[in-house]
Amino acid sequence: MTRVGVIGAGLGGLSAAVRLAHHGYQVDLYEQQTFSGGKAGSLNRDGYRFDSGPSLLTMPDVFNQLFAEVGANREDYLSFIRLDPLCHYYFADGSELQSYSDSGRMAEEIGAKTEDSAAHVLAYFEYSRQIYEAAGLFLFNSLHEWSTYARWRTLKSLLRLKRLDPLRSLDKANRGFFQDPRILQLFDRYATYNGSDPYQMPATFNLIPHVEYALGGYAVRGGIAALPAALALLAREQGVTIHTGVPVEAINVDGRRVRGLTVGGEKMPYEVVISNADVLTTYGQLLKRPQSRWARRYRRLEPSSSALVFYWGLDRSFPDLGVHNIFFSPDYRREFDDIFTRRRCPEEPTVYINITSKVDPEDAPVGGENWFVMVNVPPHRGQDWPAKIPRLRQSILRRIETGLRISVNPHIATESILNPADIETATGSTYGSLYGISSNSRLAAFRRHPNRSRLIRGLYFCGGSAHPGGGMPLAVLSGKITADLVRNHEQ
Repeated sequence: MTRVGVIGAGLGGLSAAVRLAHHGYQVDLYEQQTFSGGKAGSLNRDGYRFDSGPSLLTMPDVFNQLFAEVGANREDYLSFIRLDPLCHYYFADGSELQSYSDSGRMAEEIGAKTEDSAAHVLAYFEYSRQIYEAAGLFLFNSLHEWSTYARWRTLKSLLRLKRLDPLRSLDKANRGFFQDPRILQLFDRYATYNGSDPYQMPATFNLIPHVEYALGGYAVRGGIAALPAALALLAREQGVTIHTGVPVEAINVDGRRVRGLTVGGEKMPYEVVISNADVLTTYGQLLKRPQSRWARRYRRLEPSSSALVFYWGLDRSFPDLGVHNIFFSPDYRREFDDIFTRRRCPEEPTVYINITSKVDPEDAPVGGENWFVMVNVPPHRGQDWPAKIPRLRQSILRRIETGLRISVNPHIATESILNPADIETATGSTYGSLYGISSNSRLAAFRRHPNRSRLIRGLYFCGGSAHPGGGMPLAVLSGKITADLVRNHEQ
């Protein structure tokens, strides 16, 4: 059997490992952390449980397909809970809005509470649907293989490229549909789903509202961390050997052919190596080639944003809050200029709160809640984060307490903090960027690293820094694309 070594048990690495093992490859998966999931981990503190990273599941069929491909039923492993309402929005002017996992109901909510009509919202959702359908080429196939462009389905997608709306920014396109600044802010927010700036990001990414409002947003019973745990179980059932707490020290190459991995000082032979690690980490630390052409090219690209996260255990409940909550800043453009242009923490950040105890009461003590509180910040480039945290914490509390009209700070019973430097150290993500490179250019989709190396035969890439990009469903798709390429090229 062809031996495959996978570096990193993130969702991309697990997705590739499951599929290849099912098709008869001998797969070993190495993870430096003591658990599978990469950024999708779990934190337990003083009786509270928190998802440490991603918090919203979308595109459930991507996960269903993974289980189905190996003859399993996702529902036997995982329970997805469709959220309705989906998110509670608090605007700086004191107004509020609920969003729903239903396009029609969402249009009614906006039409009833804002200056924009339900008809305009439905027209926007139709525009979003058309982008999503035209973008199938980019999401489900490699962009770097000639065979992709020889298919009739691909040719049909290319004929619809105009629908992708790549020449306008996301914000400019949204202004063509909406007048109310609150609704512009709501839909501009989707740029943050891959760590980008809505005033620079191409409008192609307006496909995201279709994903959320037509396909639905979900919670996972047991938390998002239950997802990689289920995939790890599925992988073992397919014959994958998973080594956690075991960092890979090097990818071994002979000329232009991969030969295996060095693990614990021992050289392990593999015909195929898949790196689910960050692209720059792979070149710099594992291949020992920080000045290779691909590494230099990737280093020049703008990284995505990072995050500062507070894990707060509250000693009381807040019935007005939902599972997902957004407290918008008063000046959105300034917030993104701070992050991407001035490269500093926003003075008045938008605050996101995820409370899984709303659907899993055991995640918090009786009468309490577990708050995952996040703000977007610049990537880590030597900032003194401990010095910045007190001011940001006060700004976050001020924004939440203004929106809720309730004092929150006295009810924080326990606290943990995750900053961009922590993210870089724990996950190997360069600069602590959450999604690899940003999408702040028209050609962003083409600039992500290919899933198959052209320099070293037998070396493959998956995960958030490779094609098709960051976010849980895209990471799983990245693993699928990579597994398919291995099967096509490594017989």
